[in-house]
Amino acid sequence: MTISRRSLIVSAALGTAASLLPRQAFAAYPDRPIRLIVPFAAGGNADIVGRLVGERISAALGEPVVVDNRGGAGGSIGAEAVARATPDGYTLLVGSNGPLTVNPFVQAKLGYDPLKDFVPIALTSYAPHALILANKVAAKTLPELIAASKKEQISVATSGVGSATHMTLERFKAASGADIVHVPYRSGGALMPDLIGGSIQAAMTEFSTALPLHKGGQAHIVAVALLKRSQQGPDVATFIEGGIKDFTASSYIGILAPTGTPASIVAQLQKAIENGMQEGPTADKLRAMGTEIATPEQMTSAGFAAFIRDDYKRMGEAAKLAGLEPK
Repeated sequence: MTISRRSLIVSAALGTAASLLPRQAFAAYPDRPIRLIVPFAAGGNADIVGRLVGERISAALGEPVVVDNRGGAGGSIGAEAVARATPDGYTLLVGSNGPLTVNPFVQAKLGYDPLKDFVPIALTSYAPHALILANKVAAKTLPELIAASKKEQISVATSGVGSATHMTLERFKAASGADIVHVPYRSGGALMPDLIGGSIQAAMTEFSTALPLHKGGQAHIVAVALLKRSQQGPDVATFIEGGIKDFTASSYIGILAPTGTPASIVAQLQKAIENGMQEGPTADKLRAMGTEIATPEQMTSAGFAAFIRDDYKRMGEAAKLAGLEPK
């Protein structure tokens, strides 16, 4: 085949122009390690789930996922770092209630907008909230507890003022009319010895934290904030069954990227997370923790975005009930 002089000139010009383009124009994503920022200390629920999800992403995309724990300010420090990162898919956030839907109502100087500065990739899982009572409390059902509280005030602990479980407690108080005094602790784990010992009467906490005590007979759960009973604790009734209409609440975990991340990269990451999350070793580990797996719809960018918006509205209403203002 004869190649004309004109064709050679055009080819050469295209080759020169292409050589001037940045390397990213040619590189297939990903071509280097991905950094997954967990905005809390190692060992917590967000860290454990984040590492499991990171393994899924790495296995699917063929590059290492490096977990970077950046705790502080209720998750806001790590979230801000991701919000300001280059939107190229190489810096991701393990997002949860605190930095996404609670902190906007309790922190006045938030360095990011959770609804504008991130593109949701996928909700992965959530730990439903549960109301667990000390064994010295006679009530065995939610209606019994509500009735007892109206005769004598009940003390209920949470993991702290402005925490996700505190917000859930305030919503429960408003919906049930129960006479409850809030007892804030530093964390969910810190309150458990006092619950077992009977120093406090009850706690609103993650189902995954409460379930071992319930199964071991050290305390008893009267309600879990799910639409239907958990497979991990089928003997535990829901708040809805206890008469609190449409009452659901959870501590959730999902993956997000900075706004501006290309849609093609978001789609790759979403697919990588979705693969193996419903069934398989990762799903088994999460369920064994008392965690619920997100639905296929929630495990999409649009589904997770809708979930965040709904929870943001609920948290705003709960903050008003609790009399909380950003400080």
